[in-house]
Amino acid sequence: MSRLARIALVAGEASGDLLASHLIAALKTRLPDARYFGIGGPRMLEQGFETWWPMEKLAVMGYVEVLRRFREIIGIRRQLKRRLLQDLPDLFIGVDAPDFNLSLEADLKAKGMTTLHYVSPSIWAWRAGRIRKIARAANRVLALFPMEPPLYQAAGIPVTYVGHPLADRIPMVTDKEAVRRRLGLPRDIPIFALLPGSRQSELEYMADTFVETALHLWSRQNHAQFVVPLATRETRLLFEAAMFRRQNRFPTALRAFRLMFGHAQDAIGAADAALVASGTATLETMLVKRPMVITYKLAPLTWKLMKHRARLPYVGLPNILSGQALVPEILQDDATPERLAEALWREMTDTERQDRLTGEFTRLHIALRQNTAEKAAAAVLACLPSR
Repeated sequence: MSRLARIALVAGEASGDLLASHLIAALKTRLPDARYFGIGGPRMLEQGFETWWPMEKLAVMGYVEVLRRFREIIGIRRQLKRRLLQDLPDLFIGVDAPDFNLSLEADLKAKGMTTLHYVSPSIWAWRAGRIRKIARAANRVLALFPMEPPLYQAAGIPVTYVGHPLADRIPMVTDKEAVRRRLGLPRDIPIFALLPGSRQSELEYMADTFVETALHLWSRQNHAQFVVPLATRETRLLFEAAMFRRQNRFPTALRAFRLMFGHAQDAIGAADAALVASGTATLETMLVKRPMVITYKLAPLTWKLMKHRARLPYVGLPNILSGQALVPEILQDDATPERLAEALWREMTDTERQDRLTGEFTRLHIALRQNTAEKAAAAVLACLPSR
């Protein structure tokens, strides 16, 4: 190639940051002098990525929540598009964040730029009409899940199934006792992982419910502990605030919480069961092969709109991938601390059910283990125009 490759990427949340960081690392072995820039998070920065805006600016979930920050987000997209069109990169890769990326990709593609969308939007779950927008936006889609490529092939959209990088990174068996030793956690007590989400907007709706659920479990088993991995300083502050609001009522119980920056896989691996906000964390919990209860809360209007447009009866990835209700989903108004605590206790204590789950989770793990970063990098290199 006659000059250095220049690749623009946009990731809008922690899961996209992880995917993009693995992709950049794989690309660097083939294009060691390439430049990577756009919008990304800390893991991408570790790979030498140049971010122009903080990724947290885009990490908003739900119609109502997006409307609150609509002008700021649109302003960022407008400035980013202008900057990219002034000095065209060789390739643009939108990593998830479809509400932000697809419109941007469509504008860039219309100007002759090659665009990839990494992570198929959930057209199999809701908003199936979005596939027409994807056709306008992306020269190729990199799909993480095996049920996605046939949908794109039927619509005439180039697609590459790359699997999921978490399936490559997470071992088939995670030794609970070894993880507890590494974290300095007791070996012989109930430990629950609490994963309330990676976005500030998720913590605003769910932090109180997660803390209250843990307190209900603690009242049942007062030597239980709760490990809480949090993605950012902002989400940690929101969770700490939810704890502080209960300090006068439960001073002893709150000492059973252990908050961590990141290390979600360790938290899950140390746990007997996990309470998980719907999203990538449900996949991570499945791959670590721990029983879980999936929950989620949104603004009431957002919830009504999303429920109306849903095509599948499930929101959690383990259930979607298996096509059955493998793990409990307790959502929105049904997600009371009492119900969540009862379901978590059931999942932790039913050993026969745990054996069945482990078998199904292993089968899904094998299907997703595809050496994702290498496959994605090969697809990106194939799309780079000759220079």
